[in-house]
Amino acid sequence: MGALADKKKGTAKRRRRPVVLIELAVVAALLVLAVLNFESIYNRFSGNAAVSVDPLPGELTHALVPKGFEVNVFARDLRSPRLMDVGPDGTVYVAEQGGGRITALPDADHNGEADSHITVVGGLDAPNSVVFHDNALIIGEASQISEVTLGADHRATDRRVLVPDLPADGRHTTKTVLVGADGRLYVAMGSSCNVCRETDERRAAVSVYNLDGTGGRVFARGLRNAVGLALNPWTHQIWATDNGTDLMGPDVPPEVVQVLVDGGDYGWPRCHAGTIVDPHFGDRQGCAGVMQPVVRAQAHMAPLGLTFYRDGPFPPPYNNSLYIAFHGSWNRDPKVGYKVMRVPLMDGRVAGEPQDFMTGFLRNDGRVTGRPVGVVVGADGSLLVSDDKGGFIYRVTWKGGQ
Repeated sequence: MGALADKKKGTAKRRRRPVVLIELAVVAALLVLAVLNFESIYNRFSGNAAVSVDPLPGELTHALVPKGFEVNVFARDLRSPRLMDVGPDGTVYVAEQGGGRITALPDADHNGEADSHITVVGGLDAPNSVVFHDNALIIGEASQISEVTLGADHRATDRRVLVPDLPADGRHTTKTVLVGADGRLYVAMGSSCNVCRETDERRAAVSVYNLDGTGGRVFARGLRNAVGLALNPWTHQIWATDNGTDLMGPDVPPEVVQVLVDGGDYGWPRCHAGTIVDPHFGDRQGCAGVMQPVVRAQAHMAPLGLTFYRDGPFPPPYNNSLYIAFHGSWNRDPKVGYKVMRVPLMDGRVAGEPQDFMTGFLRNDGRVTGRPVGVVVGADGSLLVSDDKGGFIYRVTWKGGQ
């Protein structure tokens, strides 16, 4: 009996080995799928991957604003509208990332709604930003910075590449452009990863170029993903939003706004938000010499566009403020962000904590109806907010009241 039992045990072991191997193969396959799914989820919800398909059908958001303000739809049926700029005649220009184009939205009758959608230029590589300068538009595409001259009908008469061959792989592919007070071109490029050491110094940095695209160099480094750039009208400095590192916890690190200085080191990947040493890439001195942010906000809200509101019809305290569009969290439960916040200023410097200004994109039941991206001051002093989930541009105006 003993020999027979041993023989049966041996047979059972041999039978189990293929089963165990199959189980291990299944686990390995599931791990691979999990990683791929993580990448897919990240790219879809981080708001930075190139968009090449139509967004979901737009759902109008019942936006909530302080008493005395009103909200209307300025434009709709846009394909992933991102950052915007306003021309001297009041025409709004928006980068439609999903449509691969720049669209002009004139409001000739001044009724607060775009009269038409005019394609300025198409065939672009996932444009994220657009800046009006000297009757031309400078465009931040995923792989390059380009420029078009505008005709009388708002359509491009020619197109040229200013800065070619920009890195467009990895986690953060958007490029944001701004013409500084010094007349030079500033370009923000995000990191290729969540947190790592970059081999291309242009990643996780803001570079500066001559207006014709020559003479490029890194201006400020250590910025993980500075999607929003804005010129402070008081100090003429460039302020930038910066998206903090993911997967460090639900409340770490805070989202920040930084004031950019030439040669400034903002810490990433060794230091986050000026004071938090990275557990893998930093040491006890990891935050030494790092520039400190001027605004801190809840982690994972994903700050994107920002704009200064100085002299307009908004009353105190909503005048003299910085407005920031928060795209919303993708990896936090409960969700946070999905709103526009206001930061009070005094003489162009932060004078208080961020406060909710425009909400309603995140419902009480956790459903998301919109994701703010760009925020810009319209020619009439309104505040325009783009929503790349719903395909809308909302317009906030002051109508009075206490």
